[in-house]
Amino acid sequence: MINVSDRSQVAVQALAELAARSGTGPVPILEVAECRGVPPHQVEQVFAALRRAGLLQSQRGVKGGYTLRRDPADISVLDVVEAIDGPLVGGRDPQGCPIAALWSSGASRMAEAFRDVSIADIAAREAQRAEAPMFHI
Repeated sequence: MINVSDRSQVAVQALAELAARSGTGPVPILEVAECRGVPPHQVEQVFAALRRAGLLQSQRGVKGGYTLRRDPADISVLDVVEAIDGPLVGGRDPQGCPIAALWSSGASRMAEAFRDVSIADIAAREAQRAEAPMFHI
C-alpha cells in the first residue's frame, strides 16, 4: 500500500533541476545526473516513466534533452511519486483491522503532504538554500 522508493526521490530531484533551468531549453540526462550526483542510468529510468506519465517531453538530436511538459507549479510531488511508484493510497480495506486502518491513514497523510508541495516549491527552496550565507567559525 505505501511504496515510496529511492527512484521517486531521484525523480523529484531531477524535476527540480529541470524547473530551475526552465526557459533554457532541453536539458540532457547527463547534465541532470552530474548536477544531482545521481547515476545517469537512474535518471534515464525515471525520465522514461515521467515521460510516459505526461510530466516530461523529450527532444532528440544534438540540442536534445528533456523539458517539463507542465508548469512546475502544477506538478505536485504526489504526481511524481505516483508516476514512479504507483498510487500511495489504496489496496486493502481497513474495515475491522486496526493495523490496516493505521497504514491507510498513514498513506493518506503522506499523499496529502506530497500533494501540497509542487516541483516549483522544491526548486524555490533549493534556490533559497543555495543563496543563504554560510558562516564558518
